[in-house]
Amino acid sequence: MTALALTNLNVALGARTVLSAVNAAFAPGECVAIMGPNGSGKSTLMRAAAGLIAPASGDISLHGKQLNAWRRTDLAREVAYLPQGGEVHWPLTVRNIVALGRLPHAHRFAKRTNADEAAIGRAMQACDIAHLADRPATALSGGERARALLARALASEARVILADEPFAQLDPSHQLHAMEVLRAAADAGALVLVVLHDLSIAARHATRVVLLSEGCTAADGPPATTLVSETLRQTFGIDAFIGDHAGAPVILPLRRRA
Repeated sequence: MTALALTNLNVALGARTVLSAVNAAFAPGECVAIMGPNGSGKSTLMRAAAGLIAPASGDISLHGKQLNAWRRTDLAREVAYLPQGGEVHWPLTVRNIVALGRLPHAHRFAKRTNADEAAIGRAMQACDIAHLADRPATALSGGERARALLARALASEARVILADEPFAQLDPSHQLHAMEVLRAAADAGALVLVVLHDLSIAARHATRVVLLSEGCTAADGPPATTLVSETLRQTFGIDAFIGDHAGAPVILPLRRRA
């Protein structure tokens, strides 16, 4: 069963082609790390998959139905999109920020249901922000805000989660925790696509890695076959130490290649 399929996908921003002939099919239960150098098209791929950018050519389908054929309200229930560098400009409480993830499920002007409250509570607990529930979002640190926005995505209970660099403002402990949360969502049956830069986190927690380079797919497969020395040299231009610690993979960039 395919949750999301990209078929010969080409995306242009203005006169610049950002993605070229990208083909990939993703199944429920996968936790896919989208990786690649800056400017390789990672965020563009995520925005296109969320229906925020129309392809120049090619197709995107969700659960076997063309993405542009979905009603926006139905699409919002199916896909949770977490953009990079999320900002919150209004002093809503953390609980109300997380509750925004339930809007696709609500009837207009209806109060939150018991199911909504339960989903909000689970998401806050999973992201370790239950103790911040009544704090204004504008009073949060960058890392706390990032966890609140991740909880908002989880509260939607969407079957597809698209998270673009969700760890950028998190300390190492919360980076690991957030990745564990996303992997748990995949293990529960969701398709999770997450843009990452940390090679070790991807190697340990992703079931699959898609490497982009100059808008094209450079590698696609399990971490053990994609995050290898030659591919890292060709894609990122680095030499890296690849080993393990207590049975878990460790990938440490060592030097840039000339």
